[in-house]
Amino acid sequence: TRFATGVWAIIAAFGTYFCMYGFRKPFTAAAYEGGSWLGWDEKSVLVTSQILGYMVSKFIGIRVISQMPPGRRVISLLGLIGIAELALIGFGSFPSPWQVVPLFVNGLMLGMVFGLVLGFLEGRRATEALTAGLCASFILADGATKSVGLWLLEQGVTERWMPAAAGGLFTLPLLLFAWMLSRIRPPNADDQQHRMPRHPMGPAERHAFVTRFGLPLAMLVLAYLLVTVVRSLRADFAPELWRGLGVDLVPSTFSVSEWWVGLGVFLVSGLGALIRSNRRALLTALVVSAVGGLLMAAAVWLIRQQAISPLSFMIMLGIGLYLPYVAMHTAIFDRMIAVTRQPSNLGFLMYIADAFGYLGYVAVILGRHWLAELNDITSLVLWLGLVVGVVNLLLFGAAGVYFAWLRIPPLPPTQSTAGVLSHVATNEPA
Repeated sequence: TRFATGVWAIIAAFGTYFCMYGFRKPFTAAAYEGGSWLGWDEKSVLVTSQILGYMVSKFIGIRVISQMPPGRRVISLLGLIGIAELALIGFGSFPSPWQVVPLFVNGLMLGMVFGLVLGFLEGRRATEALTAGLCASFILADGATKSVGLWLLEQGVTERWMPAAAGGLFTLPLLLFAWMLSRIRPPNADDQQHRMPRHPMGPAERHAFVTRFGLPLAMLVLAYLLVTVVRSLRADFAPELWRGLGVDLVPSTFSVSEWWVGLGVFLVSGLGALIRSNRRALLTALVVSAVGGLLMAAAVWLIRQQAISPLSFMIMLGIGLYLPYVAMHTAIFDRMIAVTRQPSNLGFLMYIADAFGYLGYVAVILGRHWLAELNDITSLVLWLGLVVGVVNLLLFGAAGVYFAWLRIPPLPPTQSTAGVLSHVATNEPA
């Protein structure tokens, strides 16, 4: 049944991506204090190295993920994560400062996993609910895998070997969930009629989409870039941020806030699947994203007034960040494809956004080294949270106006689009 298929898909996608975080994030729970390289503190060097690999992977993924045949997704996913674990073993083995090389390789491998998992969920009537479950995994896993890393450190595992040990703990469940992914059925005819069929994209299809809808895509990518910067700072420097807010860390610190963030964002995002009209769902997702900007700005104002606790601040900021971040994954791009009826797939659009999002994050990380006033993580997050909240309110509002007034002319029945149009001839008006 549709319900059973949906539950199976959510569990498979959630579990797979949750386990992937076990190979990516636990190392950020360590402080790596005392070391430096070319004037950089060791943790900033390590975080930057992995993020550089992750960013390069996103740019590569624009082509690779958009063209990936469905039958190769699972084996590619397992191969990438396997190499990422070998890189973590290298991280434990390599002498300083060469440990940055395996961390770069780790990020390079893991950056394409999300697109592979997303390919199993897009283009369905229930895509919002399914991808909300997937996105809940990286919200919850971010805190949970840091807790695992901190726990391993408390058991006596060294900072250098803790990441590989954490990856080892997640290997067997990863295999189980990857097998579940391989059993998910493709979208049926009803899904394809309502949301457009999704196919691998060649260079011509990619160029046609960007040429036709470059303006709204640029607004959405800029908004996503800003959210990615603040979200990544909040995630990668969570221990420093919590301490800057006056909180003493215990293993459960990271998980508690992310549990509430994940629950709130999952409920809001998943409900989008109930909206049948593609245009109405797209506009609703843009409004929700704008509200996220307001929450971010409000959280910063309230914590500066000492009107809320650090935990409440982290939850409010997290929800404000993840509402637009998850909406881009679950609804905005998927419904944009359905509204515009332009041949495309979700992996292509998400990897454009991710590539520039992580490019922006790398720029901020590098800027911290050259601008002393950016070295205080807590002050930096508070300042960016306020600015990004206001700017994103304007960007998502402008995108909403664009799509509210957009009129889609019929696409020419070329060889590349004729098959697609035959599926949507009876679809609702855009």
